[in-house]
Amino acid sequence: MTDTRLAVGDPAPDFSASTDSGTFRLADLRGRKVILYFYPAAMTPGCTTQACDFRDSLDRLHAEGYEVVGISKDSPEKLAQFREAEGLTFTLVSDEDRAIQDAYGAWGMKKLYGKEVEGSIRSTVVVDEDGTVALAQYNVKATGHVAKLRRDLKID
Repeated sequence: MTDTRLAVGDPAPDFSASTDSGTFRLADLRGRKVILYFYPAAMTPGCTTQACDFRDSLDRLHAEGYEVVGISKDSPEKLAQFREAEGLTFTLVSDEDRAIQDAYGAWGMKKLYGKEVEGSIRSTVVVDEDGTVALAQYNVKATGHVAKLRRDLKID
């Protein structure tokens, strides 16, 4: 477990990982703005709400030059089920060994039903065209997060 939290201006850690349909490399999106959002588990109520909010905002985000990438500890097979069930059209990355979540500060201690537990911290990191952190938000809410993110990024 790590207590690393990224801040604006930090270099975004590069990574390569499996998806439900192949391999994703952050470096392949250099020159584009990328929204990396970390969520605890596919097909759970909060994570489904958040994923569907990103899906429903995707055209507007793309119009402003943003790519969206969801990252969780789920297996590629579970991500494929999630994609199919919810009609998700953005990249879903499998981080089963938590290396990406550790590098981005999205794994650690959190409150769950009033108890301290170790797990995925719902977080969003926006990476600019140069591979630098443009925005880092931790412990975000599933409901309403995409709307808040759009306001923060000045995307109407």
